[in-house]
Amino acid sequence: MKTKAVFYHAGCPVCLAAEDNVAQAIDPARYDLEVVHLGADRARLAEAESAGVKSVPALVLDGQPFHINFGASLADLK
Repeated sequence: MKTKAVFYHAGCPVCLAAEDNVAQAIDPARYDLEVVHLGADRARLAEAESAGVKSVPALVLDGQPFHINFGASLADLK
């Protein structure tokens, strides 16, 4: 069974570059990767926040948030 991985971003250049790299690096045989654009889908902000995401781009893998560089804080997206 695959583990779910969620990549949250806001569509900024930092986020898009990270998305390209993460999408290529995640093993699709092990992980079911979902990409969530929080700038376009603000309804998912609470979900990201409850997963521990403080800023984007971020990858939540096995329930753990991993912050990649710094594009925007979640507070800036609200």
